[in-house]
Amino acid sequence: MTRVVVVDDHELFRAGVRSQLEGLVEIVADAATVDEAVGKIDVEQPDVVLLDVHMPGGGGVEVIKRTESDTRFLALSVSDAAEDVIAVIRAGARGYVTKTISAEELADAIERVKEGDAVFSPRLAGFVLDAFAGAAPAKPDGDPDLDQLTPREREVLQHLARGYMYKEIARRLDISTKTVEAHASAVLRKLQLSSRHEISRWAAERKLL
Repeated sequence: MTRVVVVDDHELFRAGVRSQLEGLVEIVADAATVDEAVGKIDVEQPDVVLLDVHMPGGGGVEVIKRTESDTRFLALSVSDAAEDVIAVIRAGARGYVTKTISAEELADAIERVKEGDAVFSPRLAGFVLDAFAGAAPAKPDGDPDLDQLTPREREVLQHLARGYMYKEIARRLDISTKTVEAHASAVLRKLQLSSRHEISRWAAERKLL
């Protein structure tokens, strides 16, 4: 059974999720704060974290940034604001659903996220598509900017654009964190970019995500 950690600063909501998902997934822990969530995720190593977006101490985005395990994140929030959806997806969540979802639908979303799918409540998917829509994309083949990058730098670029942290990229590419940092610096320098946000936008415009 899929192992889940529930992160939300409202005790009654956490209890309700436990009750509704009983028999559908295994909830191994729950947490009310960012620090508590990071600690329990580190200990339990769940398959999926159900994550509230708005919490004291940085919210769901901060939990994702501080988690070093390979667990997957599914945002579960009352908010359907575009800025909340985009922020948590850029941080690395695999999906975003609202708290109006049924227990059966939520269990299905958890399983799909566990398998690597991206899952969104219907109207929220449009926010993600819009966020990565820009001017007419340049064709990757023959792009002089992209041609500057080595194959490894291109891999690091794509992972950065998708919101992965250096440690996550290092694990995925089987290289050291320092090597990832070196490649990231080279990417920023060669493309004359200054931040992860600019990398995401640059890659999205070229359909590299």
